[in-house]
Amino acid sequence: MKIGILLSRFPYPLEKGDKLRAFHQIRELSKSNEIYLCAISTDKVKAEQLEKLKPYCSEILIIKINKLSVLINLIYGLIFTKLPLQVAYFFKSSSKQRVQNFFISHAVDHIYCQLIRVSEYVKDIKHIPKTLDYMDALSRGMERRHENASIFLSPWIEVETSRLKRYEHFIFSSFNEHTIISEQDRDLIVHADNQEIEIIRNGVDQEYFKPKETPKKYDLLFTGNMSYPPNIEGVCYLVEKVLPLIWKENPQINLAIVGANPSSKVLKLSSDKVFVSGWVDDMRIYYAMSRLFVAPMLIGTGLQNKLLEAMAMKVPCITTPLANNALQAEANKSILIANDPKAFKDCVLNLLKYSALANDIALNGFNFVSREYSWANNTKKLEKIFTDSNQNRLQ
Repeated sequence: MKIGILLSRFPYPLEKGDKLRAFHQIRELSKSNEIYLCAISTDKVKAEQLEKLKPYCSEILIIKINKLSVLINLIYGLIFTKLPLQVAYFFKSSSKQRVQNFFISHAVDHIYCQLIRVSEYVKDIKHIPKTLDYMDALSRGMERRHENASIFLSPWIEVETSRLKRYEHFIFSSFNEHTIISEQDRDLIVHADNQEIEIIRNGVDQEYFKPKETPKKYDLLFTGNMSYPPNIEGVCYLVEKVLPLIWKENPQINLAIVGANPSSKVLKLSSDKVFVSGWVDDMRIYYAMSRLFVAPMLIGTGLQNKLLEAMAMKVPCITTPLANNALQAEANKSILIANDPKAFKDCVLNLLKYSALANDIALNGFNFVSREYSWANNTKKLEKIFTDSNQNRLQ
């Protein structure tokens, strides 16, 4: 099958969740299909980044959008359309025909569109079956941000939330099939037929992320793109609300915050007991050097890939009910769950004190992701959706 894939970002490097999902799905799908990749990009895609995708793609088209175009898109979208700004940001009307011609000229059998952000480019194509990967319920993620937004940002976030809900609903009918990352996110899509959306989970590369015996340098670890609001919110909560309780009982405990593009708010968390790294080439080093992984995610949607990676490396994990609702790990067996600072404190101190408990959580977490989060198995389910959709169309 010839599969056309449309993304809102070039899927390398793998510092964002959408890039990670796209990269591994492309790699798996390419084993038995021809992949024609079209990626929208506001950044220059470097030759070495292209080389990472070329082995999996028959052809790659990059649609470059400069910063001025983005600004014009946002202003025009806000004033003259009802598009969510996340959609307006990535939509370049002058390139719509170019995107469509790319897929049509290569006679693709199916179009896979990741995120509603780029659905405007292909929604009008009727003769080629299409799948929309909502991935996350973006509207709910925006709604959660509104709860803690500043007075200045609050009205804009409220407008964006309303537009996202409306768009997530109405774009549904423009696609033949629909996928999303978790049941939790599926239930948040406002549409009468939202239960028809197929769950396609992420995976973890266990050939890459695998346990390694290394002397421990850090007691606690938090990773992620550190300019992403849910990560900023989570790590600030950890440092400002949880760590003071922990330090009252054990002032020696330290934390590593590891990930790309740390915001000024994150950088200010740095101290003699809180290390902020910025971008690192190999995240595995920090997983291996850390005793516990703590992810107090309070806002956002989707699946936390950081938890999959930590569990694959047998690092005991602690997270919130919000994050585990998507993950679906068994509480107190494969992972520990906390929903307030004291509960996080107790979980951290118990795991650090009782090595047998920490080892059990680590092993059970490892077995859980090995069983449930295989890129190969989950992408086969996605490929079957494409195949069945095309066969139904021919009947």
